[in-house]
Amino acid sequence: MSALATALVRLGDEVTGADRNLDTPNIRFLESLGIRCFPDDGSGIDASTGEVIVSTAIEDTNPGLARAKEFGIPVTHRAKALARALSGYKLVAVVGTCGKSTVTAMLGHVLSTCGLDPMCVNGANVPGWQGAVRFGKGEYAVAEVDESDKSLVAFSPYAAIVTNASADHYSKEEMDEVFDAFVKDCPGPVVDARGETYRPQDFNSQNASLAVRMAVALGCDRAEAERAMESFGGVERRLQKYGERVYDDYAHNPEKLRAMWLTLAERYPGGLCVVWRPHGYAPLRKMMDALAGMFAEVIRPQDRLLLLPVYDAGGTTDRSINSDALAAKIDPSRVELVGDLDAAFDWIAAHRGEYAAFATAGARDPGLPRLAARIASL
Repeated sequence: MSALATALVRLGDEVTGADRNLDTPNIRFLESLGIRCFPDDGSGIDASTGEVIVSTAIEDTNPGLARAKEFGIPVTHRAKALARALSGYKLVAVVGTCGKSTVTAMLGHVLSTCGLDPMCVNGANVPGWQGAVRFGKGEYAVAEVDESDKSLVAFSPYAAIVTNASADHYSKEEMDEVFDAFVKDCPGPVVDARGETYRPQDFNSQNASLAVRMAVALGCDRAEAERAMESFGGVERRLQKYGERVYDDYAHNPEKLRAMWLTLAERYPGGLCVVWRPHGYAPLRKMMDALAGMFAEVIRPQDRLLLLPVYDAGGTTDRSINSDALAAKIDPSRVELVGDLDAAFDWIAAHRGEYAAFATAGARDPGLPRLAARIASL
């Protein structure tokens, strides 16, 4: 939503927003662009509001939606709003279960370095961009397109990259059906990596290959595109390094966590301590057995998992399950339940000499990268 807001402002719209938590770096960034941010109580919506844009995460009982109904204001899903905003460009859509944000950033960087000046809207902040957005005036737009709610049907892309397909929000079979339908009518090139095999540690090499292949398909010189990849500066919260031996990553499902853990384990045979927070109650319930199996596979005797409670973003949800249920399925010598971020920091401060590296991981919680910075300061 923040990337969409940034893009709309850069394209000339007047934008306001609402959030349950206004004390985050992302909110302060949006306010620096002139976007007024309100509490999520409907107070930012009045008769002068032209449109209310929502994500799938917004419940029907949301106060902002009630205000929109009161004033007769049209409500638009974020995917339709983004598709409309990018309708003047040839859209290169990046879809897939994993790697979308990194590939989107890589492709945007390569195309811009090769002189195509693309408009880019990503799901993660990129150093050198305006948050998650690069404003370009070329003919192409590159955008990360979300499959979690199947809203990708709102887009009619010119070209597409499919990074992979695995069980996450839906079964792998259902994901394949969604991606097949999405790419079948693309008039431009399609780079589909489903079926390509590689080690979990090699995701970024695969991501770079996809970006270069698409850039070449769009007319870039291969040698120039490969040189451009060498200067790519990374993506925030994608194995972002703090200090000498601390990392922060967005990993939140079994596949992403496995890739992150195995990558760091290969670099640090002396032991790894990872702080992880599940990003929602429903995802934890759905992925419980897969997560337990993955952790049993990757956690070595010299490693330790610090497991935080589920990140609670408010709203109406079934809170009858929490991280202790997952901890019960993991070897107790390799997992430690910690009550909050401060408790995790205190545990690491007391055991920092026992591990070669540390990592924080999980989606949504803005405190995780701040914890990584604190650990790096020890």
